[in-house]
Amino acid sequence: MPPRGVKSSRRKRQYEHIKESEEKRGNPRAEEIAARTVNKQRARAGETKTRGGRKTKRKSSGGGRKK
Repeated sequence: MPPRGVKSSRRKRQYEHIKESEEKRGNPRAEEIAARTVNKQRARAGETKTRGGRKTKRKSSGGGRKK
């Protein structure tokens, strides 16, 4: 069963595919891994309410070494 917020058939297929792959590898946490992966992809794509878009890292404005 896909994660609760998944409504698109694309994400449901993605969940099933990941779950089956992990089960073939003998991973007992296949459902958890599939759900986490799908949720992460949804968040990065902006499909969730809590987070929109990709995470960006701040770059420091400083140069290199300290004197």
